[in-house]
Amino acid sequence: MDIKAKVAQLSLEDKVKLLTGEDFWTTYALADIGLRKMVVSDGPSGVRGELWDERSPSLSLPSATAFASTWDTEVMGVIGEVMAYEARRKNVDVVLGPTINLHRSPLGGRHFEAYSEDSVLSGKLAAAFVRGIQQQGVGACLKHFVANDAETDRHTVNNILDEETLREVYALPFEIAVRDSNPWTIMSAYNRVNGPKMAASPLLNSMLKSEWGWDGAVISDWTGVQSTVDTGNEGNDLEMPGPFGFWGEKLLAAVKSGEVSEDAINAKVERLLRLAYRVGKFADAESKKAKEFNNVELQQIARSIGSDSIVLAKNQSATLPIEAPTSIAVIGAHARFGRGQGGGSATVYPTEFVSPLEGLTENAPAGSSIKYT
Repeated sequence: MDIKAKVAQLSLEDKVKLLTGEDFWTTYALADIGLRKMVVSDGPSGVRGELWDERSPSLSLPSATAFASTWDTEVMGVIGEVMAYEARRKNVDVVLGPTINLHRSPLGGRHFEAYSEDSVLSGKLAAAFVRGIQQQGVGACLKHFVANDAETDRHTVNNILDEETLREVYALPFEIAVRDSNPWTIMSAYNRVNGPKMAASPLLNSMLKSEWGWDGAVISDWTGVQSTVDTGNEGNDLEMPGPFGFWGEKLLAAVKSGEVSEDAINAKVERLLRLAYRVGKFADAESKKAKEFNNVELQQIARSIGSDSIVLAKNQSATLPIEAPTSIAVIGAHARFGRGQGGGSATVYPTEFVSPLEGLTENAPAGSSIKYT
């Protein structure tokens, strides 16, 4: 597809329209150029879809930290395939994950949906996941670029980083994944880095697009665009959610007044149309059918990933595995009710959930006594 020719067909009004979401999860369609709307969805540990309640349950995978604890890129490829299947089942085109910010403090409120404290491990695993999901025709979204490693004051904090720290710690997972798997989208973070908010940061153009040669689209974190002119001129390509925010009519007026360059608008539209082509939203786009799984296979994969993530540090007196009838004490509310997910963007309504107490009771050797308090 000649993307530049498609851009040239559009009026300025239509170009600007494309740069903001139509609603919370979708982008605009433009019938004149054969463009259908795109649907994006959380999340890092399961595909939520547009409907987020018990009417549309999802496979609940282990946390991303468990993914990383497998140290296995082949497992990450399978996770990508499973997520692609779940995405297509829910008519989702882009999954908003993986989260590859780093575990920099034990107080970080979203570490469960990110891989690890290690930049290289996070980047390698992300690249494997991205390949797995995008080979099935579903886009991945690396998030959140960059240095978004704490929840405290996340909309206002200004992270001051020297060049070496930025490149060798915080940006490195993104660089590895961009180099090895070319994710189709990257999400700009809420925080500031050395002054500007990330949706208005020169790093989006200078590092991501120019230096790394990346050809994907930058999606803002939800309500992450907090200005018109500087974000319009810099490298953020799509404001989410829509349609109300700092772009739309405000951005159109800024272009007409000369405050925002139309060349900057054209560059954004070009990247969004490329994304739409990649996920099959043009009639002449290649249609990729995601690998299919049945529910039994999905549950087995989720359980296998959880098992692979566990490291047995000590097995005193060869206590495990428990093979003979025994008496087992189970203590604590989490054992009875379970805590299978972290929350926030990583939350789904699970298709199945087995609490630790249920699982232990079901699988303990026959004749065992399970006592719970």
